[in-house]
Amino acid sequence: MERLSRRSFVKIAGAATGAAALAAAPPIARAAVGEDGAQRTDPTTGVPEEPLVAYVRDAERGEVTVTSGTAEHTYRDRVLVQRLLRAAGRKGVR
Repeated sequence: MERLSRRSFVKIAGAATGAAALAAAPPIARAAVGEDGAQRTDPTTGVPEEPLVAYVRDAERGEVTVTSGTAEHTYRDRVLVQRLLRAAGRKGVR
C-alpha cells in the first residue's frame, strides 16, 4: 500500500471537502445569510492547488484548527466555531 504524505493527504482531503461543500451548499448558504452581511455567491476560481482546511478542535473552548500545506495553527474564536457548527447543521455550544 502506498504511503500518503501530509501534502497528498491534504490535497485529497481538500478535494473531498470541496465536493462535500458543493453538496452542502444550500444549508451552508441558509446558515450564512444574514450573518455579518454574508451573501451567497458563485465561486470565481477553481479549487486551489493547496487548499486551506479549518476544523473545530474543541467546540466548548471555541478552538478551531486551520491547516494549509504543511502549516497547522490553532486559534480560539468562539464566533467562528459557532458559525461553522451552524453551517454544518449542528447545534452550537453555549
